[in-house]
Amino acid sequence: MPRMDTPTANFTHHFLIAMPSMADPHFARTLTYIAEHNEQGALGVIVNRPIDMTLATLFERIDLPLEAEGFAGQPVYFGGPVQTDRGFVLHRPLTEWHSTLRVNDEVGLTSSRDILQAIGTSGEPREVLVTLGYAGWAAGQLEQELADNAWLTVQADMAIIFELPPEERLAAAMQKLGIDFARLSEVAGHA
Repeated sequence: MPRMDTPTANFTHHFLIAMPSMADPHFARTLTYIAEHNEQGALGVIVNRPIDMTLATLFERIDLPLEAEGFAGQPVYFGGPVQTDRGFVLHRPLTEWHSTLRVNDEVGLTSSRDILQAIGTSGEPREVLVTLGYAGWAAGQLEQELADNAWLTVQADMAIIFELPPEERLAAAMQKLGIDFARLSEVAGHA
């Protein structure tokens, strides 16, 4: 008789909302977008933690022109504690670049320089979030953290990332679950 495997949830194109009890300072009060989740693990970027750097500064540091309007003042984000010296661009629409992880038919996560060159010269793709670093989980690690109630999950809404300021994104994702972040106290789950 064939073995029946229990299907596991796939959290690609979902938000992870850090619970108030999250002890890891890298992830406390974060909203993370999961770009890939499979049996090998998961990969995502934190979308609500801007760092003290703008795209203008980043482009200057990597010696690329930034001629397109509307990008210079955009913040660069702390995407997670893995490869913090590397840039990652979460973008919509999905267009193929040298090194793009296709999330779905409309969203990609690109780590190659060619997308930055295109942003700098043509201003495309228009909707981008640039991070330094990413968040990664080994096989089964994210599932264990979810079982330990470290995260809440909700289907991602790209409008939250591309249309809201970073300080409003976590609360907006919580609202998708019908939860007011302000009411989720630091002692959630403790009597």
